[in-house]
Amino acid sequence: MMVEGEEYNITCEIPKIAPVQNLTVKWYNGDRIIESDVLEIIEPNNLKNTKQPVKLLSTFPFTPTRNDSGARFRCEAQMDLSPVGPHLNVSSQELTITVVFGPDVQCSNIIELMENESLEENCNIAGNPTPSVKWLKDGQPFNSTTPMRRENAGMYTLQANGSLSVQKNIQVHVLYGPELNCPSIYMAEEHTPHNLTCTVEGFPEPVMVWYRDDEVVELPKTLTRLDAGHYLITASNNQSNVNATVEIIVHYQPSEIFELQDLEVHIGSTVELKCSSSGNPRPTYTWNYYQTDNVMEENEDGVSRLEIHSATAYNMGTYTCHAWNNKGRISRTIKVTVIGAEQECPLEITPNPMVLEYRSRAQGATCSSTSAISTNVKRMYWEGVESDNMTWFTNTNEDWGMTPVCTATFQGIGKCQKSLNFTLYKKPDSVSIYHVRRLSSVEEGKEFQLRCDIVSIAPAQNVTVLWYKNQDILKETDCQLENNKTCKFSDVRSPVNVSTTINVNLQRNDSGAEFRCEALLETGANTPQNTTSSTLKITVLYKPKINTTKLPKEIPVFRGYPEELVCEADGNPTPKIKWGYNPESHVNVSKGNLTVYGPGIYNCTASNDVGSASYEVKVILKEDYLPLIAGFVAVTVVAISTIFIFIYSIYYKNTKMRHYSLKNPKFSMHNGNVAHSNGDLQFPMTRLSKQYICI
Repeated sequence: MMVEGEEYNITCEIPKIAPVQNLTVKWYNGDRIIESDVLEIIEPNNLKNTKQPVKLLSTFPFTPTRNDSGARFRCEAQMDLSPVGPHLNVSSQELTITVVFGPDVQCSNIIELMENESLEENCNIAGNPTPSVKWLKDGQPFNSTTPMRRENAGMYTLQANGSLSVQKNIQVHVLYGPELNCPSIYMAEEHTPHNLTCTVEGFPEPVMVWYRDDEVVELPKTLTRLDAGHYLITASNNQSNVNATVEIIVHYQPSEIFELQDLEVHIGSTVELKCSSSGNPRPTYTWNYYQTDNVMEENEDGVSRLEIHSATAYNMGTYTCHAWNNKGRISRTIKVTVIGAEQECPLEITPNPMVLEYRSRAQGATCSSTSAISTNVKRMYWEGVESDNMTWFTNTNEDWGMTPVCTATFQGIGKCQKSLNFTLYKKPDSVSIYHVRRLSSVEEGKEFQLRCDIVSIAPAQNVTVLWYKNQDILKETDCQLENNKTCKFSDVRSPVNVSTTINVNLQRNDSGAEFRCEALLETGANTPQNTTSSTLKITVLYKPKINTTKLPKEIPVFRGYPEELVCEADGNPTPKIKWGYNPESHVNVSKGNLTVYGPGIYNCTASNDVGSASYEVKVILKEDYLPLIAGFVAVTVVAISTIFIFIYSIYYKNTKMRHYSLKNPKFSMHNGNVAHSNGDLQFPMTRLSKQYICI
């Protein structure tokens, strides 16, 4: 028997064995080898190299755990006498161990368990030998298998006895969900203290929350009309949650109208306005608003409703609901906004706009309400006009800054105004364009300024100047008054002189372009009034540019052959061409072209009043090898022809003009392969066979 965690040495004794040099001891746990040990010779006195029988010991250190209980250890002595001797094994008896441990109490200091669970299910107690367990509550034994109830919660003592005795104090909590008790209906008088209470039990201690209209509330000690309604009470802990509803009824005079709120509605949609007030007795309702045909009113079940069908801009404004009974009266006003529509003032001015030319015949404008319901209009008048006449007349000789305004006060909308868009205009006396430096020509790439003067035009705020280059619109600009103030921001509506400028940058291709400016007067009528200046023609001066496509950087010249260099340049004024070269060079100059006869560096310069441009040409001398090549080819042809004729003549002489005989052939002494006639034939002949035939 061993104690868990303590170190032990297990010894294997082997008496009287030799030779020890061939001996090995192995340790086994069951059938598994766990260690090969070094032998210790006990007798005689650690003579490791002796061949006499000796007594040996093998020791295995071991620290047991609870998992090692029941393990079977043995040692095995193995004698290996190979190659001439046998291999011998001798094993000891098995040693079975028992490991003693515990008791181990695997419990928290605080145990939380549900009702009907037992203590035994929440603590694990291990040990060898098996410990005895005892639970105590308030010093009295308690059966750990008993299903727990909420009243069993408290402090417990756990005693475990085994190889040791262990004692542990444990706080036990029994968990259960909330139990909530509330009255379903509670009635009270306004401003009277109440005794409404709800009770709740549970563990952990439940949290109770009161809700009204999905918002957390705290019930006041004294109830008012605002506190009447349905309440939801919830009680919750980590086990569960429960709720209950309580209807509080408070007797009071008409209460605040809380359901009627400012409203936004999309244009063309339908919306309902609800006016509801609680009170005893039930309130009666009336409405004040700008009445239109698409609004319907309905009263039912203590609620008054206004339904707006296909909302328009005329439904924008204030809506006031009045609620009253014999206890009192209350009103609420809201604002309705129609999204996608602008607030409309239900006024109409005819004609509008009114556009009149300076010194033309006078006309009148009439203001009226667009509503057919007379009760919607409280008052209507022209600003600055004392009479009740709703027609306004203008003076076309002097009403430059006049802005007539018609004002009215409407039910639900309030005070609103509508202005007559009145324009008294005057065409300009003249429009002129010129170079600010009074020039008719400009240099290429240099910015210059054009100015447009417009004399006596009104109103200046409506003037836009269009600049034209030939037939194309170059730019659109605003104008300026003589005090350098921009026309758009001027408040002067009487005739004034205005001007505007633009900066222009021209290239050589723009030479001869025609410019003009046009005063465009937007009057508000269908067709704007426009007046155009005369044209201004601009000549563009530019420095020369040499045409390099006809004049490469390098030009070859053959000895004895002249080469003409052509230098052309584009410029305004027309440029002058001048060549630069070595004075010793053999050249001819004619009309700006240079004829050269030899190599060298030649510089072409084109200049006018604007500037100059230079271009350098390098002439390279090349030999003309064509005659030499032709002569060489002719000599070669003659030589080949001569050789051919010579060979052919020899061949013809020897084959056509001589006679041959085979009667007495004479063979050469050199190799025996050449036969000669009586003459000195120099051409080789093939040796004939032993039989010769002469025909």
